[in-house]
Amino acid sequence: QVQLSESGGGLVQPGGSLRLSCAASGRTLYGYTMAWFRQPPGKDREFVAAVKRSTSSTSYRNSLKGRFTIVRDNAKNMLYLQMNNLNPDGTAVYYCAASPRGLITSSLAGVHEYENWGQGTQVTVSS
Repeated sequence: QVQLSESGGGLVQPGGSLRLSCAASGRTLYGYTMAWFRQPPGKDREFVAAVKRSTSSTSYRNSLKGRFTIVRDNAKNMLYLQMNNLNPDGTAVYYCAASPRGLITSSLAGVHEYENWGQGTQVTVSS
């Protein structure tokens, strides 16, 4: 089992940027499909972005395309989420997730496709 730990959350003003990090331990990330999810207050957990294990191709929530970027660094066993031009809708707890399976594109956004989760990091977008 891989253990995941997120960091980098905090308070940011609308229009600002944050970079979240996810550190993995216990296993190398090389064989894992990786993703970011978020859970806004009072809402269900929702897909943010994912990166495949074999091709490193990426997938994003439609409303976040062009503003968020997911990057994996297998050598450092790290996953990142660069978030630009944040708005109050970005307020949520952000979670790093991993699946040991090579998920197909249509499955990347499925919460139940991922077996391993971090504890989450809070992002608050407010003036």
